[in-house]
Amino acid sequence: MRIYLDEDIAQPLLVKLLGESGHDVLSPDDVAMRGKPDPVQLGFAIRHQRVLITANHRDFEYSHDLVLASGGHHSGILAIRKDNDPSRDMLLRAIVRTIRRVTESLVVLDDICQALNQWR
Repeated sequence: MRIYLDEDIAQPLLVKLLGESGHDVLSPDDVAMRGKPDPVQLGFAIRHQRVLITANHRDFEYSHDLVLASGGHHSGILAIRKDNDPSRDMLLRAIVRTIRRVTESLVVLDDICQALNQWR
């Protein structure tokens, strides 16, 4: 899968683990996008046909709705939600395993905004 990690989730170890799992991964640091607003991050993912992965689920759910309402499309948004109990938050390796489950189960991620937590 071609992935773009939003800066809220982009960590070198996650980039490495996803790459080792066979994904083509870019982070904001790779493409000089660090500090850019969320709509610019999503725009990059759309233009480069990459699934956006983020920990900023609420903002990107709104952006997803706006893109579709305006007749646009995207390659998919996968969001990691933080739990009220930090001990239940998804660790990086769990994120990679969960992405594998999602990609094996969903044939197409286009125009889908999916929380990963329910797939673990």
